[in-house]
Amino acid sequence: MSISSTAPWLNYYGSMPHTIDYPRITMCQFVTRTASALPSLTAYEFMNRKTSFAVFAARIDKAARALYALGIRKGDRVTICMPNAPQALDCFYALNRIGAVSCMVHPLSAEREITFYLDLSDSKAILTLDRFCGKVQAAIACAKCKPLLLIAQLQTELSPLMRVGYALTEGRKTPKLPKDTSYILWQDALCAPSQTLPPDDGDCDDCASILFSGGTTGTQKGICLSNYNFNALALQTIAASGYDCLHGCSMLSVMPVFHGFGLGIGIHTALVGGAKCILVPTFSIKTYAKLLRKKRPNFIPGVPTLFEALLRADGLEKVDMSFLMGVFSGGDSLSVELKQKVDAFLQAHNAPVQIREGYGTTECVTASCLTPKDYARCGSIGIPFPDTYYKIVKVDTTQEVDANTEGEICLSGPSVMLGYLDNPDETAQVLKRHNDGRIWLHTGDLGMMDADGFIYFRQRIKRMIITSGFNVYPGQLENILDGHEKVLLSCVIGVKDPYKMQRVKAFVVLKSGISPSDAVRQELLAYCKKHIAKYAMPYQIEFREELPKTLVGKVAYRILEEEAAQKETQDA
Repeated sequence: MSISSTAPWLNYYGSMPHTIDYPRITMCQFVTRTASALPSLTAYEFMNRKTSFAVFAARIDKAARALYALGIRKGDRVTICMPNAPQALDCFYALNRIGAVSCMVHPLSAEREITFYLDLSDSKAILTLDRFCGKVQAAIACAKCKPLLLIAQLQTELSPLMRVGYALTEGRKTPKLPKDTSYILWQDALCAPSQTLPPDDGDCDDCASILFSGGTTGTQKGICLSNYNFNALALQTIAASGYDCLHGCSMLSVMPVFHGFGLGIGIHTALVGGAKCILVPTFSIKTYAKLLRKKRPNFIPGVPTLFEALLRADGLEKVDMSFLMGVFSGGDSLSVELKQKVDAFLQAHNAPVQIREGYGTTECVTASCLTPKDYARCGSIGIPFPDTYYKIVKVDTTQEVDANTEGEICLSGPSVMLGYLDNPDETAQVLKRHNDGRIWLHTGDLGMMDADGFIYFRQRIKRMIITSGFNVYPGQLENILDGHEKVLLSCVIGVKDPYKMQRVKAFVVLKSGISPSDAVRQELLAYCKKHIAKYAMPYQIEFREELPKTLVGKVAYRILEEEAAQKETQDA
């Protein structure tokens, strides 16, 4: 008997299809197909400026010609180190058009991290904003590969009036670009004479984009995702949303494009479905209320932090949110308490929906299960997407456990990655063929499945901190801290935070002869700032004479976590 005929969650699909026919085309072909069918609809809106699907398709073609003229060819890897801006979308789909591979990187990454990403991917070029030019140039100088540097400027995408305002505000904070030949302006590349593009014959099973994650061991890896992975995710998400058609709807694309959630759902799913992406390059609580009041988005995908901010935003007291069609939480576990608060808030503002929690990993782009539209179970992260199967196995085995028994969450389906970039050993640890003949992704997460197929997330087997939806790997931060000349030993933990879900805290033992002081603390924070991405920065460094150890001599980080939890309880 096939797994599809015995999957208990199918009983809760309602009108959602059990299976989907996935087209064997590339991401770019899928989006341009939508553009051909819906040319006059808005593809994205950026700073009040709207771009239709027809114009977007033309922009993709123009960008593809520019990249091809710069020597980018099929299979080449190009890093996109950008916020949610039109140039990022143009470049992403243009690379896909010529068969090149996009590598998505956080623009707030530290120099050292960018160097690592460039060398791991052997990038031929990197696109970033003018404000990050100096940092990226320094990263390139340290890299083994020497990619071409392409510089985009947000003001080129603004209306004349908005350009004036930008020049007087954000523009003043941006250092002037050096007057040399170390870079090419994106706008100049687009205006240069272009070449004829090769035939649009990309393979849907080719690696289309590389996202970065710690995988199962906490070491950074490139996750190779195919066109098929992204397209399957888009169609699965649309089906699971409960709406047959998204034409003319709008998506608040606040999740960043370097994140699987932001890229796979906030951008690609919206565009495939004919919805408008409301591009938000930087997010703050202050702008949240304004976005909701003025843009009235139909769909809001986000991490729990985003919805915590919703509850704290000023200016929403009398806003009617009946425009909402879907509110989706992922990237981190949504507490029962926060869900209740958000649901009460939505109800009080006349929203016809409740927040729906999902679950996934970057190894399958992003979401792979979601709470059904009209049926939620307390504490559950939902049921699998169409054509995606879940099972719970005994940790470190492929042996499936009984219902309501804790084990490792495994999943199998069309969005599961091709593998880790140039890392067959790590790939083999997480992609395993079980006795049923299917390839299963071992997530490294503990959970359980009830008798009806609803999934419950418990905790991560791998040691990892999630802050504002971003993965932070303590081992990497400890290696950086331990590299400082005054540090003997360090331990990094996540501390519960009502807004970010977790904050990063570091415990440090100084070398003999070095006395703890605020000056030393500030020195270490300055050192961290140079080597660690902004979102991963420790909010606190606590000095200790020694750190607790396990019986085998390892630092007992769980004891520090327990101490932090107890202190929080005492302070409450």
